[in-house]
Amino acid sequence: MKIALLSSAVFSPLSPAASPVREALRVLHRVNPALSWTGWANVALAALALGLLLLDHRLVAGAPVWLKPLKFALSITAFTWTLGWLLADLPAAAQRSVLLLSWGVALSMAVEQAVIFTQAARGTTSHYNASTPLNGILFGLMGLFILVNTLMTVWAVYLAWRYQPHGPAGYVWGLRLGLLLFLVGSVLGGFMIHNLQHTVGAPDGGPGLPGLGWSTRAGDLRVAHFLGMHALQALPLLGWALSRTVPQQAAALTWAGAALYAGAVAGLFALALAGRPLWAS
Repeated sequence: MKIALLSSAVFSPLSPAASPVREALRVLHRVNPALSWTGWANVALAALALGLLLLDHRLVAGAPVWLKPLKFALSITAFTWTLGWLLADLPAAAQRSVLLLSWGVALSMAVEQAVIFTQAARGTTSHYNASTPLNGILFGLMGLFILVNTLMTVWAVYLAWRYQPHGPAGYVWGLRLGLLLFLVGSVLGGFMIHNLQHTVGAPDGGPGLPGLGWSTRAGDLRVAHFLGMHALQALPLLGWALSRTVPQQAAALTWAGAALYAGAVAGLFALALAGRPLWAS
């Protein structure tokens, strides 16, 4: 069974000659080809964006034009591969729903990347850009599929709480709470779309942390958004590690870790709303 293959890859030791990463990707491709291929497509897009970053030195909002496509390609790879991995631990009764929502996520990510790369090639911003009718249409299209992806995430959260995922208690709660906090991070992204910018107290652009671009002179909603989104990786890993080290207390400690993580997201969100940067220049 597909679930047994994935579970054995997670919870059973591999042969010394096997690469854990290669084995994980092989199993992921077998259990969820839609999200596997989406991740691989974004690996290719990341390589393309990196090459263009070295060749094309145009700036958009003070940052290299191909930096955002590169960051989104890497982020989508991590998101789709992690989501596919986690959802494959749901029982067989949920897998038809998993298949449908996986294709919904794959389509949403394809449309978002198409808009991001198109706008980068045109030398303009993809997000919050309604400066011309074409820019407004592209941003609206991307916003529509961001909403679709959010609804797919709501569905994933429902399935994870409706069914009992495979694995020890700490991992199960890490999976459920990670999906839930990822959804919170997605909603924070919607807050930025509503405001038509991610900076609070200054226009978008300007001085930012190297590589990340987070504002160093005003509040930046992307910080809380980033932390919330990566709960998808952090909390299942926490639950898995606790299940291996302190199995009797793993569930309670995973809940405690999730509470602290949620508090950090809320604190960073409040900091941004107050117009204060994470790191002032």
